[in-house]
Amino acid sequence: MSNLKIKVCGMRETENIRQLADCRPDFMGMVFYPKSLRYAGDVPGERMLTSFPESIIKTGVFVDAERSFIFSKIHLFGLQAVQLHGHESPEICNLLMSKGLIVIKAFQINEYADFSGMSDYLACTNYFLFDTASDIPGGSGKGFNWKLLDKYKLTHPFFLSGGIGPEDAERIKSLNHKALAGVDINSRFETEPGVKDVKKVKDFMDIIKTK
Repeated sequence: MSNLKIKVCGMRETENIRQLADCRPDFMGMVFYPKSLRYAGDVPGERMLTSFPESIIKTGVFVDAERSFIFSKIHLFGLQAVQLHGHESPEICNLLMSKGLIVIKAFQINEYADFSGMSDYLACTNYFLFDTASDIPGGSGKGFNWKLLDKYKLTHPFFLSGGIGPEDAERIKSLNHKALAGVDINSRFETEPGVKDVKKVKDFMDIIKTK
């Protein structure tokens, strides 16, 4: 079995969450960026929270949000992890980590990426997440050149993100980076914004999780 973790992001619809939960991804993400097409809302649906098995880490995605907003969603949705997709400081990361949350800090990657500049976040995050550089906060659905990962010399674990689709499974398995901890998937697995094609996710996971 591959030890790569799978994070499915952009979840919103209760029934879709329930169906996808049967696939047992390691993380399931809900977007709390109000301008996103996948915005999870201000309060959870009546059945939404009961659709999450305990084994799946419930993750909230935020973009330069106020602390009060982040903590309100942590409380209302019972979040266990936060993914920070903006210009959040090490101080806010440290605060969230001190509350027992798993902290994932996203960084935009392009050919000019300076991985050494991420060292300030080593002590206050559990994972980094590398996404494609874009003017669109929270992700563009496009990929970046994975050869750029060769420049990443830190040992801090990271999730690979950015336009990953079902056809990328075998290529991901061939990546040989010791710090690669998992894969973040979203729009390329959707039938519409916020609704995942469960079969595509399951087939992708079956490939990733099998040696």
